[in-house]
Amino acid sequence: MNIVGHKKIWFAISILLVGAALVSVALFRFNLGTEFTGGTLWEFSVPGQSLSLSDVQNEFVNGLKIADANVAYDSTSHSFLVTFGTLNEVGHQADLSSLKSVWPSFTELSFQSISPSVGANLLQSSIIAIILVLLGISLYIAFAFRKASRPISSWKYGWITLLTLFHDVSIPAGMLALLGHFGGIQITSNIIVALLVVMGFSVHDTIVVFDRIRENILNYRGKESFPKIVNDSVNQTLARSINTSFTLILVLLALYFVGPADLQYFVLTLLVGVVTGIYSSIFIASPALVVISPKEAKKGI
Repeated sequence: MNIVGHKKIWFAISILLVGAALVSVALFRFNLGTEFTGGTLWEFSVPGQSLSLSDVQNEFVNGLKIADANVAYDSTSHSFLVTFGTLNEVGHQADLSSLKSVWPSFTELSFQSISPSVGANLLQSSIIAIILVLLGISLYIAFAFRKASRPISSWKYGWITLLTLFHDVSIPAGMLALLGHFGGIQITSNIIVALLVVMGFSVHDTIVVFDRIRENILNYRGKESFPKIVNDSVNQTLARSINTSFTLILVLLALYFVGPADLQYFVLTLLVGVVTGIYSSIFIASPALVVISPKEAKKGI
């Protein structure tokens, strides 16, 4: 495949996808969960009773006087998850007694109340973690490719990797902003972990291609142009990248459809990130090396 020769097509597709993702984030923002904004998550079940979402919503709003209660149902564990503002332990015990008097089989599964200040600190820590991961990855790649400084400097491999990471994270992030606006999906710590995993997978796949390019630069020195070396390297690793990624996609699809409901959007984020990671490592990262290479390298090195 002449992947490098059609780089304008691949770049155009990515620009459209990333542009749409950035517009989605700018318009809708992220619907942050209570872990980051502060609030209460209360999970419980009511065995032996057939309750609807409206029944639970009505009890929390009218019975417990919690106007901002948001109720969801997990069909896998047959439990309800209610989120609302912060609630201290005294209020928790009072509401727990009230619910048990209404539904005698009420069973509390988990209760977590986070203050806004703790949520803000957690959000700040998550952002710092992502920045440190990006910085560490770029420095590592620049060091790992220090012996492949021709025809382009080793640190440029790091910059290209950061570009692909931005590509691979921004697309699922745009999807999450869209789902948050229209579907009420909240950004939780699980989602942050999923994005970090996407970064790791993207870097792994990109480095495999870059490493083959480095080997072929040494093997083909003086015999082929840099674009030809890059194109050959991508084709040599193409089958491996697709095959290993396809097995992961199958696992993620199985988890998405039959796995726990509380991990559904964690898995969806991984799934979208893995697919974009495959695309970027093959069609974006390597052709980008050709774009930033000097003119003489495009004739022969």
